[in-house]
Amino acid sequence: MTTSVNPPADTPLAVPSLAVPPLADAEELTCDVLVIGGGTAGTMAALTAAEHGADVLLLEKAHVRHSGALAMGMDGVNNAVIPGRAEPDDYVAEITRANDGIVDQSTVRQTATRGFGMVQRLESYGVKFEKDEHGDYAVRQVHRSGSYVLPMPEGKDVKKVLYRQLRRREMREKIRIENRVMPVRVLTADGRAVGAAGFNTRTGQFVQVRAGAVILATGACGRLGLPASGYLYGTYENPTNAGDGYAMAYHAGAELTGIECFQINPLIKDYNGPACAYVANPFGGYQVNRHGERFVDSDYWSGQMMAEFAAEVASDRGPVYLKLSHLPEESVSALETILHSTERPTRGTFHSGRGHGYRTHDIEMHISEIGLCGGHSASGIRVDDHARTTVPRLYAAGDLACVPHNYMIGAFVFGDLAGADASRYSAYEGELPGDQLRAAHELIYRPLRNPDGPPQPQVEYKLRRFVNDYVAPPKSGARLSLALEAFERMHTDIAGMGARSAHELMRCAEVTFIRDCAEMAARSSLARTESRWGLYHDRIDHPRRDDASWFHHLDLHKSPSGAMEFTARPVAPYLVPVDGFDPVGGPSRALGEVHAEDVATAGSRDVAPVAAPAGAAEPERAGPNPTTTSPVPQVAATALTGDQASARLLELVALAEEEPELDALQSYLTDPAATVRREAVAVLTETLPPGTGTALATALRDAHAEVRAAAAASLRELVETLPPEPDLRDGLAAALAEPDPVVRAAALDVLRALCLGDTGLFAGSLADSDIAVRIEAVRALVSVDAACELARAAAGDPSREVRVAIAKGLATVSAERPVRDTPAATDPAADAIEAALTGLLDDPDALVRAAAYGALGTTGCPAPLTTRAVAALAEAAWQVRAGAATALSVADPDVAVPALAKALADSNADVRKAAVLALTRHRVTEEARAALATATTDSDADVRAYAGRAL
Repeated sequence: MTTSVNPPADTPLAVPSLAVPPLADAEELTCDVLVIGGGTAGTMAALTAAEHGADVLLLEKAHVRHSGALAMGMDGVNNAVIPGRAEPDDYVAEITRANDGIVDQSTVRQTATRGFGMVQRLESYGVKFEKDEHGDYAVRQVHRSGSYVLPMPEGKDVKKVLYRQLRRREMREKIRIENRVMPVRVLTADGRAVGAAGFNTRTGQFVQVRAGAVILATGACGRLGLPASGYLYGTYENPTNAGDGYAMAYHAGAELTGIECFQINPLIKDYNGPACAYVANPFGGYQVNRHGERFVDSDYWSGQMMAEFAAEVASDRGPVYLKLSHLPEESVSALETILHSTERPTRGTFHSGRGHGYRTHDIEMHISEIGLCGGHSASGIRVDDHARTTVPRLYAAGDLACVPHNYMIGAFVFGDLAGADASRYSAYEGELPGDQLRAAHELIYRPLRNPDGPPQPQVEYKLRRFVNDYVAPPKSGARLSLALEAFERMHTDIAGMGARSAHELMRCAEVTFIRDCAEMAARSSLARTESRWGLYHDRIDHPRRDDASWFHHLDLHKSPSGAMEFTARPVAPYLVPVDGFDPVGGPSRALGEVHAEDVATAGSRDVAPVAAPAGAAEPERAGPNPTTTSPVPQVAATALTGDQASARLLELVALAEEEPELDALQSYLTDPAATVRREAVAVLTETLPPGTGTALATALRDAHAEVRAAAAASLRELVETLPPEPDLRDGLAAALAEPDPVVRAAALDVLRALCLGDTGLFAGSLADSDIAVRIEAVRALVSVDAACELARAAAGDPSREVRVAIAKGLATVSAERPVRDTPAATDPAADAIEAALTGLLDDPDALVRAAAYGALGTTGCPAPLTTRAVAALAEAAWQVRAGAATALSVADPDVAVPALAKALADSNADVRKAAVLALTRHRVTEEARAALATATTDSDADVRAYAGRAL
């Protein structure tokens, strides 16, 4: 028997529902330039528009401080075209090939030519990119052609740095930030954008904005497909990006393009985190099948690469793994620092919970759900080379704009372009369109009128399950047609969703955006009757690429009648010729609406079904039934409260809003409480008044470890923006004598980066008791070309990590020296380098010997060392064999080429790859070319690819 307990009469049984605010009570905001979205592109658009004199309003549905895809930082730049390392035309050609030729090169070229300037601009803000000891950008080659990857090992602070720029006093006078305001529609009048309508996601207040121009920067549609976990927010992309901008642009009348070209990525299975090839591969990691073979033949991250990946997973060679277990401890530790902090902090917990680690296991990979993202594939709002959409005064930038493979730097570039162009316009002075405001009001508040309707998580789960079932590749006309039927039915489910709070209203509005994007994806995929972009658009009923009919962009727009209409727009003639593609331009062809195919469900019909007799009563229509939707576990939300802050901490928080000068912070920097001093360091770092560097150097000598650590981290974060003042040098030099190794390492790092040290200052730290400090000392000595000091320390250091760093550093010191075949007695530094490397070839540790042989590939490999390198090709450690092959790349070809040809039969793929790369430098000889030809059939994809490119 069960007993029920009735609650007291005054206990509410349900949470009271938010009241629908009258349209007449709307809050109205006015600006010259309205920026929607405070992430990567939106922040840059706001800054640039303000710098051009515009009055800017930035709307963000969360909080700009930690919103967007950059919220947790960035681990690297995928498309850095750095002068001397890559050419803009080569990058444009690379992106054109990766996108199967369907590209507007004028937009891609903007990223290619303006990207370097953007890197420098971000550096001036305080964003850190990896540099070598001489201050040059440490660009890596991850793809087999082109060196475009610029790591950001400390990139977790990117968003914080951008927010600091928005809060500068001169920017705060021009940029008004409204957090927790979510637009749902762009307002148009006389065919142009004039503002937006939305609401406050905390209070529910209706908000209308009049503007001279509108910039959409709301990110990708990350919540389109459903992750394998079934968790709505466990997406590859930022889950707050629900396609808001795609839907707003569509309903404003703008053209979208390439929506059939999905984003699909390799990921860590069951975790849904990125595989991070751009992070792992520069350290020596790579993707393998269960036999340990690299299998990806595609040269660039593209749909074709994903097709190869998917085929391998589905074959008997699957599963597929991220292989890091072969790397040395130093590399694994460095990767963990990046992958478990900057990339995704939960990643380490996930691996730990499974009992897996990079040292003991290869990490199983799989394939992500589908999404829409111009920045990683090619789907988005159609824009020109100034970020203008097809609606006047409406702009789009970042992942929702169709600039293929644009990534972070492209988002910044197009945010900058949009801000500059939009700044020409002043606020709209006419009457805002009442019909559009009423429609937006109804879209937002409809769920409040049905508070007991199906909750948003259940409706969204059902919608996205249909996306997985019918839209995800491989695609077919039949499945896509079923998708359209399902999405049409979803109108009823969505109209019946219930909500009680402003937060729930936000989630309900996002479901409408997802449904719009799902229909766009299905209709676009149905319209393009070919297969293209590998896995991104794989039509099993049209399996071949059809350039004769479909070498076109597929554009869609909303017609005046409300129908989704399509146009096939020929690819414009290229600015950079690309073999295999020859666009000729020409007129577009209108396709009109794209209708679903007939999908038989009960056999063919000879006659239409009979309608109900006129006047017959319609059956009573029940409201949407929550039990008909797919169940999603509900978790009760609980509010967490922290300890009450001290009065001094509260004062500091308030002071930070006022952009204080250093004098105003001094009493907090010397406060008796360490927590206050630590917070003062944080405020100092955020506000950056003159004298910050010297004050932080002083804080390095604080009595409390947490304050010292905060100061060290801040100095490293701000190093690109700190002036190299004598007082700062003196403070950092004094810190080298501190007992805390964190302090000493940070002081060396900053002294090196700001060129404030010399050989005498740095050399003493080679004897430091801490390994990390000695490694920083090596880097510092390399920066001042102190070859002799490094050579003297080469054999004596007890740490393998330091000896490896010295070996690599000796190659870097001599990078500007010509490769020598014989010792030059007139160059003491060269003699010292050669002697030191020769000594390291006898090191008891295999990784040190490998690094020394690798260094010879830069410094030169004279005859005695060539003999040793040939012999080292038989060593037990594969790292040594790979290093020896690298050394032979600059040796006498008569000796090197036969030895390298034999190394092509090595059991280790990395050794064979090193041999191929070494033979490439000898390919002028017939023997080397013959050896390379044999490697084109190697079982390892990298070996095959590099051999083919060499020939």
